[in-house]
Order: sequence, then C-alpha cells, then structure tokens
Amino acid sequence: MSQFFYIHPENPQKRLLSQAADIIKDGGVIIYPTDSGYAIGCGVGNKAALERICRIRQLDLDHDFTLMCKDVSELSNYAKVGNQAFRMLKNNTPGAYTFVFQATREAPKRLQNPKKKTLGIRIPNNQIALDLLEAYGEPLLSSSLILPGQDFTESDPDEIRDKLENQVDLILHGGYLGETPTSVIDLTEDTPEIIREGNGDISAFA
Repeated sequence: MSQFFYIHPENPQKRLLSQAADIIKDGGVIIYPTDSGYAIGCGVGNKAALERICRIRQLDLDHDFTLMCKDVSELSNYAKVGNQAFRMLKNNTPGAYTFVFQATREAPKRLQNPKKKTLGIRIPNNQIALDLLEAYGEPLLSSSLILPGQDFTESDPDEIRDKLENQVDLILHGGYLGETPTSVIDLTEDTPEIIREGNGDISAFA
C-alpha cells in the first residue's frame, strides 16, 4: 500500500517533500505532479526501481527515460550543451519541454538512447516538482505516467491511487492536471528540431 500525501500546489509542505525525498533515497518509486500531467520517477542509480517503473508502464529498458532537473546547473554532468543550446534552455525553462542532448561519458547508460547515445532533460514548471528535486538534492530518473493502452498522461491523482496504490511507494496529490505531454525539442545539432509539439510553446524553436 503506497503512501498518499496531499501537497499544496503553490506552497508545498517541506516536511512532506523531505519524507518523499527519503522514500526515493531508500529505493522507492513515486508519482508526482509536473507541468504536463503526472510523472513516475525514482533515483537515477536504482536499477530495481527502474525495473518496477518499466513493469508498471509495460516498457522495455531501452525506453527513452528523462532526467528531471531543478535547474540548468545540473546538466553538465549528464549532457553536452553548447552555448546556443544553453541560451535556449535559460530562456525557456522551467517549462513543459523535454530537451534531447548528446549524453556525456559520465551519464548513466540506463538514461541514454542505446543507439543515439542521447538523453532527455526536463526542468518542469511545477512548484511541487521543483521543491521535491530541491529536497532530494539531485535529478530524478523520470517518465510521464502514461499507463498501458492509454495515449495521455494521467491527470487525476485519485484515479491514479485507485490503479497504482499497490505498485508504487508514494503518490503526491498536487491537484488535477492537464493531460498534454511536453513538447520535445532535439538540441543535439546547431539547429533545433521539433520532435513533438505538446504543452510547451514551440515558437522559439521553429
């Protein structure tokens, strides 16, 4: 049975987010709100937790997971970011985007696309997610919570609880959210490539 925390969307309770961070550090899988529906995440180095996420979402281990970060200062260890791409990031984050970069040698293999050696980076425009990342102290390995057979991100935390309370360790109730996924922008080359138009305004990259 998972824990279920009601978190204030504008003034998240630090005590509860500290408990959430401890659950992640202990190997837990959590569900939390973002600016594009709910996400499911775990610690970057926790292979067993990653395998649990893959079972819940019915994914294989080659799925492109995302690194959820609190700000651009955390990127250099994981992604190769040129000056132009860095300016684009600064101007458009936090926001409902997933940015694709070439991975550094230090980036964990499980984060990388096995063929392209790329990874996705997110800096979400959601106070609960940002404060959770601050409490945890490092990025999260994350994926949109799109359940098998569904096309949209889960948006209702009560429905999520009904479906998954026996499969995850914690659900953060941060309100009822939209279902639209992030816009995906490939910044591996000098010219941005729009992979998917979603919740983030793509005009700056067109």
